[in-house]
Amino acid sequence: MKAFWRWSRRGLAVLVLLLLAWQGWYLGWVLWWKFANPATTSFMSQRLDELREKDPRAGLKRQWAPYERISNHLKRAVIAAEDARFSEHEGFDWEGIQKALEKNQKKGRIVAGGSTISQQLAKNLFLSGDKTPWRKAQEAVITLMLEAVMDKRRIFEIYLNVVEWGSGVFGAEAAARHYFGIPAAQLSAEQAARLAVLLPNPRRFGRLPNSPYLAARSQVILGRMNSADIP
Repeated sequence: MKAFWRWSRRGLAVLVLLLLAWQGWYLGWVLWWKFANPATTSFMSQRLDELREKDPRAGLKRQWAPYERISNHLKRAVIAAEDARFSEHEGFDWEGIQKALEKNQKKGRIVAGGSTISQQLAKNLFLSGDKTPWRKAQEAVITLMLEAVMDKRRIFEIYLNVVEWGSGVFGAEAAARHYFGIPAAQLSAEQAARLAVLLPNPRRFGRLPNSPYLAARSQVILGRMNSADIP
């Protein structure tokens, strides 16, 4: 029995060390990306694999744009649409999460999420879209790393450059050129709102960017943009 407990403790210690090493791997990348721009993300790799199942020659549309070369209209639109308290919270918007839970309970299904921009970035950089408890827990840990290592401006800059805006379209620069034929720096307020409204479901909404629903939703975002606080 003593031998059993001794080996159990050793096994547990090994598991803890492996878990810490795994988290250290994530932290190492977060530290690196504080200064270097990500060449790719987990979400990009997944989308590329999906596209190449249909067309082996498929590629992604993506071009990095520095923060100062992205229209402030787009920055305000994204914050207004995705995370109004981005500049205030420390990675988690507890009020937003509570409202999302109440809305989902009222509807009897998941119709709203409470993820912040920091949480979305954590998921996009490293994880899959699976909604498992383990994935959500890991997302929370990486979110804390991002908030501890990077300032809000850097988190937002990376997010704007890696978020999906349509099938195979990643980042603000590629989105602006794909939908409007202009660089991200030249986006108007109306165009920015049109892009921001795609974010909850970019592959679905990207196929119908001028639908009446998205047009109405973009007007709501447009009305909120003046009060959006950008880093």
